[in-house]
Amino acid sequence: MKLIDLTRRLDPADLERLPEAARLASSVLVPEIEHVEPAGRGADIMCGLFGCTRDDLPDGEGWGEEQLRISSHLGTHVDAPLHYGSTCEGAPARTISDIALDELYCDGVVLDVRDDATSGQGIPVEALERAVASTGAEIGPRTALLLRTGQERYGLADLEFYWYPGMTREGTLFLAELGAKVLGTDAVGWDRPFLEMRRAFQESGDAGEIWDGHFAGRDREVFIVQQLTNLASLPSSGFKVGFFPLLLAGCSASPARVVAFV
Repeated sequence: MKLIDLTRRLDPADLERLPEAARLASSVLVPEIEHVEPAGRGADIMCGLFGCTRDDLPDGEGWGEEQLRISSHLGTHVDAPLHYGSTCEGAPARTISDIALDELYCDGVVLDVRDDATSGQGIPVEALERAVASTGAEIGPRTALLLRTGQERYGLADLEFYWYPGMTREGTLFLAELGAKVLGTDAVGWDRPFLEMRRAFQESGDAGEIWDGHFAGRDREVFIVQQLTNLASLPSSGFKVGFFPLLLAGCSASPARVVAFV
């Protein structure tokens, strides 16, 4: 069995790589990390704790430690139904700590929509139908559907990274009605880009243009996973995938280590 990491690496240095237009989204892209170095504050903390001097420590060093400031939606993360609103399917929406771990260990299916995905636009249901049919996989409640949109071509420094193909309400419900509970994408977001949704709403006045892919999760419970990587390394089906989020009590999402077992 081969393990394939589908998780985006998190690095504070990425902040310098973000285009100016993407800085407002930095909280879901880049962590804030304060390092406590073994030869610096780590040693000072241990000297204070034990009443010793640096001469009492190996090589004069204490421990290494980091202080993190992160969004629950940072990097590769799992959205719980609470992210879409306080109710789901007419009941109180579940939080990330309400989701059992075995609900997040699934048969994986990659839906390759690269030929039909247009940057900044919604992925048509017809494209999803073709992608599902091409896998020949049986899809049910223990299946995770992972969208390969072609965003692996871009990094955080590329403007194209933020102008991605997204999902609509119709597309999200189509996948949910197949029975799948976990829906993932290699794009930075699940819906169409915010600027595109805003433009469509301002032009039409139709509130259905607003975050419609996520809001579909109010009607059908799904767990949406964003910012996946390495989907090109996976077969179309026949593998397992685990989405292992931090167990954050009562939260709407959590960063996750996502691993495929091939």
